Amino acid sequence: MTVNACIQLTLYLGVLVLAAKPLGAYIARLFQGELTWVRPIENAIYRAGGVDPAKEMTWKAYAVAVLVFNLVGFVALYALLRTQKSLWLNPQGFDGLAPDLAFNAAVSFVSNTNWQSYAGESTMSYLSQMLGLTVQNFVSAATGIAVLAAVCRGLARHTQTTLGNFWVDLTRITLYLLVPASAILALVLISQGVVQNFDGYAEVPLLQPIKVDDKDVLVQTVPMGPAASQVAIKQLGTNGGGFFNVNGAHPLENPSPVSNFLQMLAILVIPVALCYTFGLMVKDTRQGWAVMAAMFVIFIPLTALTMALEQAGVPKIAELGVDPAHGNMEGKETRFGIANSAIWACATTAASNGSVNSMHDSFTPLGGMIPMLLMQLGEVVFGGVGSGLYGMLIFVIVAVFVAGLMVGRTPEYLGKKIEAFEMKMAALVILVPPILVLVGTAIAVSGPGLEWVDPADGKSKSTLTNGGAHGFSEVLYAYSSAGNNNGSAFGGLNANTPYSNAALGLAMLIARYWLIIPVLALAGSLARKKVTPAGAGTLPTHTPLFVMLLVGTVLLVGALTFVPALALGPIAEQLQMMQ
Repeated sequence: MTVNACIQLTLYLGVLVLAAKPLGAYIARLFQGELTWVRPIENAIYRAGGVDPAKEMTWKAYAVAVLVFNLVGFVALYALLRTQKSLWLNPQGFDGLAPDLAFNAAVSFVSNTNWQSYAGESTMSYLSQMLGLTVQNFVSAATGIAVLAAVCRGLARHTQTTLGNFWVDLTRITLYLLVPASAILALVLISQGVVQNFDGYAEVPLLQPIKVDDKDVLVQTVPMGPAASQVAIKQLGTNGGGFFNVNGAHPLENPSPVSNFLQMLAILVIPVALCYTFGLMVKDTRQGWAVMAAMFVIFIPLTALTMALEQAGVPKIAELGVDPAHGNMEGKETRFGIANSAIWACATTAASNGSVNSMHDSFTPLGGMIPMLLMQLGEVVFGGVGSGLYGMLIFVIVAVFVAGLMVGRTPEYLGKKIEAFEMKMAALVILVPPILVLVGTAIAVSGPGLEWVDPADGKSKSTLTNGGAHGFSEVLYAYSSAGNNNGSAFGGLNANTPYSNAALGLAMLIARYWLIIPVLALAGSLARKKVTPAGAGTLPTHTPLFVMLLVGTVLLVGALTFVPALALGPIAEQLQMMQ
């Protein structure tokens, strides 16, 4: 790693840690209903929806509310995308999306995945971007945080049957956290040059004509639109879907080093702060710091390793006489360089965000493997807002259970006994994403998933632009992204085919909602339990020893599950590159 890379990473991590306590304390007050500065608006929403804010829900009622709300959001977004051609705010006259693409996009944004099989500036009207995608950026993020709030209450309460009210949690998280934070960030991004308007696309004369297909091109079309408002919430809500096709590499979406740093910070700031919120909710901040420490113990070395691998460059390029000190700059913006590209790549895949400011497909084989691995660990190293932390708490329960088995004692966490039901729910949460990733990849590479019929000529073509180990990595990355609700893409894979849109869409649906239900069931079970006083055999869950046990559990599960697949993709490609 270069000195510049060390400074960049240290500054980034330092600001995140400094922001964790004040923001985490603010969110804890939000969860506990102590914030009132927009209470009139909040109460008006309850009246309009017929919601009694004082009435709490069992875990089953909470789960039903989550599923019904998200189903309505999916149907509304699907209808909007299909009919956008006949609606307003469509200055470019874009057609409605095909059924399979509309399904994929609607599932993607409702599930907080934001996988994009399309280019935003050539597919989506302004209305679809604002009313459809941006609204889902808010409410899908709020859904994840609301489920976390229910989990925190389940761990904090005893001999109770309720976990709060989903409609109240959803409303408060949106009004008191996501909307004001996004408004502030959007204004700052506008000041840096991120576009925010309703103008039609601009035709800009080129200083020098270029030839395309033997024709002189004299002008360039520059896309416009309300981008800043979507960029802010896409980062803060760990959504990640870009207003423009190249996402955070586009100069109108991420124009300066300041905007780049703020967007990288926004990706992780709420997931990091939620760790402190958790500690406050269970009335033991040491627990929150311990979980946060485990996440950083995984994140920091992997990020530093990615930087080092990209800085080392590619041997074949060095053989051509290119100075190896420049590292691997293929697919990276010269505005940001290797350090900021590597930090962003690791932050976005650790945080279930999915936005990019460089092309992950152009990373070195092992450099690209690390962002893929961060997804495959279950999106628990910070992860999506809310979903990352409740996913890590599942691993905490597994680690406690394993430790209890080793000493022959019924495992406990925060005074609650971890028994058969809790372990069954935890097993579902941990096993479902790997099954989606590995089975989905296997079917895609061995069946019809890599072929599509080009409507232009009716011929069957491959969806991959690369073969061999790298082509396998592209498919594995795509299903790792969908099966863990991340949304980033390696590139090189044409995913806008009926098969891929359907398969990846189903993976995103199952990964989001099949996990939420057992998580809420586990929270409901813990809320009903009595608190057992700590004894001589109780395992402390706030010590460095437990932090390392938790880290080991996460890495061991990831290694046992995905190393064989990684050996066929990026590891094999790295060995080929070194020949």
